[in-house]
Amino acid sequence: MQELNFPKFEYRFKSTENKVSIFDVIRKKFIILQPEEWVRQHCVHYLINNKNYPKSLINIEKELTINGLKKRYDIVVFHPNGSIRLIVECKSYSIKIDQGTFDQIARYNLALNADYLMVTNGINHYYCQMDTEAKRYTFLKDIPDYTTA
Repeated sequence: MQELNFPKFEYRFKSTENKVSIFDVIRKKFIILQPEEWVRQHCVHYLINNKNYPKSLINIEKELTINGLKKRYDIVVFHPNGSIRLIVECKSYSIKIDQGTFDQIARYNLALNADYLMVTNGINHYYCQMDTEAKRYTFLKDIPDYTTA
């Protein structure tokens, strides 16, 4: 797999029926290793190991309904009170992040109302802080550590 612009982490692979899987510490099972999953696993470990986000508050690939359509978010991090701190949209490292990617996460955020948004293809990362009252966002250099903000 492609080397990504994330810190390295210890991962576990398994091969069955000529398919390689990677262990997901959140879902606690092996997931078939596709390029987007490679990015998602790096991002999860970055949030846990480098930004101190508790595993217990991270949710991966759950369904939500937006305007009657069923969608799946990549990563959501909750506050202890159940509100949403962060939504992450992961793309394969071979996919260029464009306006469509930002539109996608903005649609998700209409339903989820997160404090922060992150978009990544494993190479490039973009971070925003949302201000729902003023209906605007601010780009950040990095996502805040869990213990701050």
